[in-house]
Amino acid sequence: MENRGGAGAKSIGDKGEAAAAAYLEKAGFAILCRNYHSRYGEIDMIAADEKYILFVEVKTRGRGSLGRPAEAVGPAKQKKIMRTAVAYLLKHPTKLQPRFDIVEVFRQGGAAEAEIHHIPNAFWLEDAYGLF
Repeated sequence: MENRGGAGAKSIGDKGEAAAAAYLEKAGFAILCRNYHSRYGEIDMIAADEKYILFVEVKTRGRGSLGRPAEAVGPAKQKKIMRTAVAYLLKHPTKLQPRFDIVEVFRQGGAAEAEIHHIPNAFWLEDAYGLF
């Protein structure tokens, strides 16, 4: 069973975020920011390439976990991420196309290697009027 609280969970999440960052960099994205906070919430990672600015939620789980990590990013969490992304873009204007991605990281016990599943366009803004 995975530790879901305390320092152990933070360490697992930090390792997952590091693995996700390495994966995105290898795929050609520059990491602009990690753990960006606004009054609306937090975004695990912001990355960009020549076309997109990615607002990335990273979810890390052990191999024995039930369900997909992305299932933990429900409508309420998506709304917080979108609001935080708007706050970021107001401070850092860009011509890049915004995109909301999820990176699932599956860790094998204490092994250094992790399996990465990148979900581009995992969610999008359907109702701009409901954002704020």
